[in-house]
Amino acid sequence: MDKLEQYERVFKHFDGNGDGKISAAELRQCVEEMGEELSEKDAEVAVVMLDGDGDGQVGFDDFVRFVEGGKEEEKENDLKEAFKMYEMDDSGCITPRSLKRMLSRLGESRSIDECKVMIARFDLDGNGVLTFDEFKVMML
Repeated sequence: MDKLEQYERVFKHFDGNGDGKISAAELRQCVEEMGEELSEKDAEVAVVMLDGDGDGQVGFDDFVRFVEGGKEEEKENDLKEAFKMYEMDDSGCITPRSLKRMLSRLGESRSIDECKVMIARFDLDGNGVLTFDEFKVMML
């Protein structure tokens, strides 16, 4: 079963009346089936946030965007954690010195000049250090 088929199965479970849309009431019911509570107001807010075409319900495309977006958020968080390992003193950037230090910890000995060259390859603004956004471009 591929990913899209799995999404369809979950979507159909949420879509209690089979009309191809998930209403706030259907969302609330599924959340309660999982042993959690979701107020009517919170369910309505969730549907409004997910509703891409403004019809007041969550369609399959909206649902897929939501599920895939969660995975993107996970990737972003993982990249932030990796970035923190390379930056030094919570400076918000990776310097040649901090890169050298982390590479040494990983068993790769590099000179400061070699680290400068490595950083320059992805240093989009040319300031000699990598910001998180530049790091993200490098990693993706």
